[in-house]
Amino acid sequence: MTDQVTLYAFNCGWFQCNPGYFVEGDEGPSMRSPVPSYLITHPKGRALFDTGMGVRFRREMDNKLVEGELGLEWFEGMDIATRLKAIDVDPASIDWIVNSHLHIDHCGGNAHLPNATVIIQALEIEAARTSEQRYLYTPEDYDTGQPVKAIAGEHDLFGDGTVRIVPTYGHSPGHQSMIVKLAGGEVLLAGDCCYTERNLDVMVLPKATTDMELGMETYRRLDALRKSGTRILFGHDGKQWKQVTEGVPFVL
Repeated sequence: MTDQVTLYAFNCGWFQCNPGYFVEGDEGPSMRSPVPSYLITHPKGRALFDTGMGVRFRREMDNKLVEGELGLEWFEGMDIATRLKAIDVDPASIDWIVNSHLHIDHCGGNAHLPNATVIIQALEIEAARTSEQRYLYTPEDYDTGQPVKAIAGEHDLFGDGTVRIVPTYGHSPGHQSMIVKLAGGEVLLAGDCCYTERNLDVMVLPKATTDMELGMETYRRLDALRKSGTRILFGHDGKQWKQVTEGVPFVL
């Protein structure tokens, strides 16, 4: 079955920050990092893990972020619908949206996928609905009319162990990641539970962590998985992204 599961990576925006935003104490020039979305195809259906940013973040090319400026960028054609159409996948054919969490840069493309069911941790739905941080949790991004399947803990998406949703709490109250079993091994789509490989290397959580204790517990689990051979695709790792080819099946 694993040889029938494919994984595609897309960038649906840019996140620019100083190195210290990811790893406190790090210094250097601004880091321009991807806002990833991943398509998983399976004989039983199609799923997206995260959907990037929405059109409301659009900038013109002559209004790019300058060095040292913290912010988000989105240019014409970076929406998940355009990314999917580029590989001849109809956005209306997506069955499942698995949002790692409901921050604005992870569910901004949900509205482009009208026939999908959103799978999210119940803890995250509650956090989004009760948060006063509307710059992070914005209803126009996550409340887009699709059916919602609230889960608690792990969930086997297709019932055969090839695509598993796993809780990775810490960054947000109900953060979740996805483990995809490909022919060459397992890939963990981290979302924001771990921004970059360097975070895991030095075991340093960013300040943007809701629960430091749970976040460190998640890091220890990721470290064990990495040592056992699982490939981790980190949430906003510009250095790693240079090794990723968008729009083609991901191969280990």
